[in-house]
Parts: sequence; C-alpha cells; structure tokens
Amino acid sequence: MKRPHDHDAREHHGGGMRPLRSLVSLDEALGMLMELAKPIARTERVPLPEVLRRVVARDIVSSIHVPLVDRAAMDGYAVRAASTYGAGRFKPVVLRRAETLYADTVPRKRVTKSACIEVATGSTLPRGADAVVIVEDTERDGDAVRVYSPVHPGENVSRQGEDIRKGEAVVRAGEVLTPAKIGAIAAVGQGTAEVYARPRVAILTTGDEVIAPGQRIRPGQVYDINAHTMASVVRESGGEPVLLGRIPDRLDALRAAIRKGAGCDLILFSGGSSVGEKDMIIDVLRAMGEVRFHGVAVKPGKPTVLGVVGGKAVLGMPGYPTSCLSNCYMMLAPMLRTMARVPAVPERIVEIPLSKRLVSAIGRVEFHTVRVERGTAVPAYKESGAITSMAHADGYIEIPANVDLLEKGETVRVVLF
Repeated sequence: MKRPHDHDAREHHGGGMRPLRSLVSLDEALGMLMELAKPIARTERVPLPEVLRRVVARDIVSSIHVPLVDRAAMDGYAVRAASTYGAGRFKPVVLRRAETLYADTVPRKRVTKSACIEVATGSTLPRGADAVVIVEDTERDGDAVRVYSPVHPGENVSRQGEDIRKGEAVVRAGEVLTPAKIGAIAAVGQGTAEVYARPRVAILTTGDEVIAPGQRIRPGQVYDINAHTMASVVRESGGEPVLLGRIPDRLDALRAAIRKGAGCDLILFSGGSSVGEKDMIIDVLRAMGEVRFHGVAVKPGKPTVLGVVGGKAVLGMPGYPTSCLSNCYMMLAPMLRTMARVPAVPERIVEIPLSKRLVSAIGRVEFHTVRVERGTAVPAYKESGAITSMAHADGYIEIPANVDLLEKGETVRVVLF
C-alpha cells in the first residue's frame, strides 16, 4: 500500500499535487519542538495521595523537629547511662522499674540513678534518662531489672530533630515526588504539596473513516488507535490529555477544533489515511498561524507537521499507527517532559547481533522495532499501519541516514521500551 505523503499529496482544493519537498532532519525537528517547549508556570495544591511523580513548585519546609522529642529507638529500659557502668554478664546492675511507657504514652516519672523506666520503640524518652538498654540485655523480676551490659549516653536513642530539623527543607522545588519524598512531607505533618500543573494536551483525530473503540465497525472504517496511544504517551510524559474526539474532514471543523484546543498548552492531532488530509491541515495552519516544518527525514513518521497558532504549538502526527506512536516517542515525549519539568527517562540499551539483514534508505534516519529473542535482535516491523509492529516489540534500533545496509550478525544497539 502506498504511504500517504511519502511522495506527494492531493490538494483538497485547486486539484494540484503538492509533494513534501523540503524535509527537515530529525535533529532539526527536535530543535524546533524544544524551542516551543516552555516549562509550565502554573501551580496547584494537591493532596498527598495524588502527588506521586508530580514536580514540587516550591521548597517544602518543616515547621517541626522530627523526631519531635528524644525517643527510644529500641524496646528496653530508659536509664542514666552512668548507672550501667560496670555491668557485666556475671555481675549485673540492678535497677528499679518506676514506670512502663508505650509509644504514645507521655512519661510522668523521672529516671534516677537507681531507677529505670520500661519503654517501647518510639516512646518519649523520660526526663533524667540519656540512654536505653535493649530488653535482650536485661532480666526482670517484678520491678527489679537486672542489666547485663553497659550503655553509653545516647545509645539506642533517637534525638530530637535527628531526622529533620525545624526550618529544614525536606523537599526542594523542582524535585519529582517519589514515595520516599512523599513520606518526608507526611513526616512533617503536611497533607498537601504545591506542584506544577501538568501541561494540558488537546488531542484531535481527523479522518471520516475513524470511529471510537466500542462502536460497531463496517467496511471502510477503522478504530481510533492513535488518540489512545497519543494520550498514553502524554500521561507517561507528565501531561494531561484532553481528548476532543474526531474532527470531520472539513476546513471549518478543523479551524473550530484548533480554536477549542488553544485553551490547552499543546495541540496534538493525527490524520486518518485519506491522501489529502495533511494538505488541509497545512492550509488551516497557514491561515490561522504559521507552519514551522512539514515533513521529517525519518522512517516511519515522515508526514509530520509542526505549526504555531496563537503562540501554541500544533503538532500533527502521521495517521498510520506505528508512525504516529514512533514519533510520539521521538518528538512529543521529550518536548512534553520539558514542559512538565520532569527529567528525561534514562535509556536502557542492549548490544546484540542482528538476526537478519536489514536494508535502509539513504538520506533519512530509520527506526526499526525489534524483539529480543535468544540474545539476538529480531526485526518486528511490519508496516506503518500495523500497531503490532510496536505492541509486540521489545525496543528499536536506529539506522543513521548515511547507512543503507545492516548485515545479519552485525552488532546493533537496541533501545528497550
């Protein structure tokens, strides 16, 4: 099947042919996208159960010490350390138990040189005590406690503010909230965090033949794959997808959809499989704003468009599912992660031999999906319309624009999904 726009495209009005003459390189396309990737300045206050992976907008400073007071770090007996000096296995020091504390009990009595107080892990350290003897080093008979091992001052004690000092920043602005960082916020008693808003991405699907999953399909129709793969990449990259549904193949409908999408931070659309579709998009973008590029020297994913309308980037992905998803990973994700202020995902790479020869076209970068089987890279790419080219792949290899052939057995660099 001929790929739309790989060679030329039918004009929606005027009857002429309009080829993609001036392709930009993948690096040039990324450069233009990143110029438009302005980090989101909006902030919002979010409850702790919902802040995982969000980006903190301002330092979170503790208003308390953690621990709030000195407390027992082990089960045992709070003592004056000096009272235990000389204790040994065959010559215990005997102290009188004055009180028993639990983790939530406020001590009423004071430790003296001849007394001790039984404590649980987390108990507030009683006045007069400066150490805790662990229960394993003691033996109790009624209120008489025999201590068989000496302790030094501070032993088995968590000091006030030892974990977090009052006035200390527990999380810094710009940090991504992990479970441990959320724990630190909870430790200082804050139930919310001020985070940067997620970039909102309007997602449009064009193509009169496209229908939503769940509807009954008939010949000539296809289910909308791209809206869901694009929305998933948006979520995965720190954004919030706003699905605006399918747009009829009419200029007025497309203009109205772009105006509606302009309320978001980025407008993202994919074409259907009709040949002239991108030309209609180009005409609308030129009428409403400007076109930065139309066509990228990359396979799959050549028919890609970047425009700017009202200061908002409008990114048009190819209609074919593999091309669309591939470009979402290569172009949309880095742009969106910058807007969302989240760090790039570190690549996981394996270098293994290729299972069969691969031929490539000189002049454009090619990405080939592969499965990793028995220590080799097995090509998984079928064609641009086959979503299983990526759904059943483990990663991809990049073939540079100046390479036209990779031989069987040649070591390739597989970037794992």
